[in-house]
Amino acid sequence: MKVLYNNKNKEQKVDIKNFSLQKAQEVCEFHKSFPNYNQTDLVELKNLAIKNGVKDIYVKDESTRFGLNSFKVLGGSYAIAKELQKILGIESSVLSYGEITSKKYHDIVKKMTFVSATDGNHGRGVAAMAQELGANAIIYMPKGSAKERYDNIVKTGAKCIITDCNYDDSVRIATQIAQENNWIYVQDTAFGDYQDIPLHIMQGYMTMAYEAYKSLGDTVPTHIFLQAGVGSMAGAVTAFFANAYKDKMPKIIIVEPNNAGCIFKTAKANDGKLHYVKGELKTIMAGLSCGEPCSIAFKILNVYASAFTKVADSVAKNGMRTLAYPIGNDKKIVSGESGAAGIGTVLEILKHEPEVKKKLGINSKSVILCFSTEGDTDKQSYNKIVNKK
Repeated sequence: MKVLYNNKNKEQKVDIKNFSLQKAQEVCEFHKSFPNYNQTDLVELKNLAIKNGVKDIYVKDESTRFGLNSFKVLGGSYAIAKELQKILGIESSVLSYGEITSKKYHDIVKKMTFVSATDGNHGRGVAAMAQELGANAIIYMPKGSAKERYDNIVKTGAKCIITDCNYDDSVRIATQIAQENNWIYVQDTAFGDYQDIPLHIMQGYMTMAYEAYKSLGDTVPTHIFLQAGVGSMAGAVTAFFANAYKDKMPKIIIVEPNNAGCIFKTAKANDGKLHYVKGELKTIMAGLSCGEPCSIAFKILNVYASAFTKVADSVAKNGMRTLAYPIGNDKKIVSGESGAAGIGTVLEILKHEPEVKKKLGINSKSVILCFSTEGDTDKQSYNKIVNKK
């Protein structure tokens, strides 16, 4: 495990008004308008906490989100809705499922094509939203993508293409195809003038954070562990909690795979530039196998994150097994490779990294929050990992 402590940016400022409590509530109301909305569980793992010498551990379980086994649909659906609001001239400031899927817009929307690149979850969310709208979707996936993730996208009626390159190069292919055909490009990596959709995707993720915040009530976490690919989820959730908790802001710890630590690399350079990780970015944490940070997200994390970590695949595997085989009456959570990276890192620190634990101020009074961002999106891989004793 590699750790970079962030002590240099506490006096810097970054605008996080787009991630206010009020905005999060508005986004959550949009998602609540969907016919299949159900709030996902915030699971208290009290016995796991006691065993590891902390006050409490909570895990937000996103495996039941809209029946898509991942939180990613939150971002894609909200970004698409905001684009439709602009294109269709919808004047209402309060978006709803009923409004964007109404018959009066159907003939226009069905001619639209949404394009994205994905390791699986984001693309499935975009494709599912396109299906709800009666529109078209074309999704690009990197080489080595799991067949189940590919099949789940195809089941929505979308066209899915597995490229012969890594995730970041697949993003470039999708970008070019969308631009050449004047299609709507839905991606969470901001670049140049492409800022609005990545911002709206990030805002969409706040539903997950807002639900957790409301479920916690008067309980304020001391530490939040957030996994990062390009960093959009981590940045959005961090900004939300900075607004929600203000002077009680928990310590935020960012988690990335060893071979895809673009946030870690950029933070370490600390030169005002984004730094990329190139190559195959090999890791079982497919959703985190990204080499190029989102600029919007990194600006937030550079100020508000307390530490950046890079971890081995074994850490995620341990997290998956721990959630699959709970202690006592703790609830079982089915968490995929990327989803379990946060809790896996928590356990790695508590069990094997006493100096890191001390430096982060984790002790018997600590309340830890993690987000299991996906379920078993590749069941074959999941079963192979969790059943290996």
